[in-house]
Amino acid sequence: MSQADYVAHQVYERIATNVQAVVRGKPRAVRLAVCALLAEGHLLIEDVPGLGKTTIGRCLARSIGGTLSRIQFTPDLLPGDITGVQVYHQNLERFEFHPGGVFANVVLADEINRGTPKTQSALLEVMAERTVTVDSVRHEVPRPFLVIATQNPIEMEGTYRLPEAQLDRFLMRIEVGYPDLETEVMVIKGECAGFGPDGLSPVVSLAELYAAVQQVRTVHVEDEIVRVRGPVGRGHSYPR
Repeated sequence: MSQADYVAHQVYERIATNVQAVVRGKPRAVRLAVCALLAEGHLLIEDVPGLGKTTIGRCLARSIGGTLSRIQFTPDLLPGDITGVQVYHQNLERFEFHPGGVFANVVLADEINRGTPKTQSALLEVMAERTVTVDSVRHEVPRPFLVIATQNPIEMEGTYRLPEAQLDRFLMRIEVGYPDLETEVMVIKGECAGFGPDGLSPVVSLAELYAAVQQVRTVHVEDEIVRVRGPVGRGHSYPR
């Protein structure tokens, strides 16, 4: 393991350990969330309410000392609430851009399938290009940039199924799952003691994280792996 590889590994371990101090009994979900962060991908967490989907996003943002923006998706949410809007200031006689909810290092799109398809599509550009275009003007979002979207099962009332064209923006789609009894006891004790995401301190700086992200981009992938056709593609469903 080279020195650079060791740095990326250290960043991963510090973030994962910090998050698991609050998110108990879900090492796989935490591991995948941190991997998505280091790969600068995006994460979709689908499960029933109350299993810690939002908590994972909050803990991740607290661990890296970055900015967190939480967008609660509802049927009346507008695309401009996500991307931002141009506002005319009469005293200055000009338009000024007011950033929307996506201008943060970690964007928590909570219960994304409660928003209408038109509002969901406001994330398409920024998730792919890390920029937002409003009135033909491009605005860059902070880096590193990660969208963690949560959604309830599609059979629940008041939800709008994410189209496949939106699902391809996500690097991973995972479930959290119900905790076992011992984990539930630990969670209840932690909540009663007032220990939650807000009690976490940053364990890596944004500079350290960005260096780790750049190192991950240099990982060599053999042609045999690149050429293997996975379950994603035309005619295939998105992997769970």
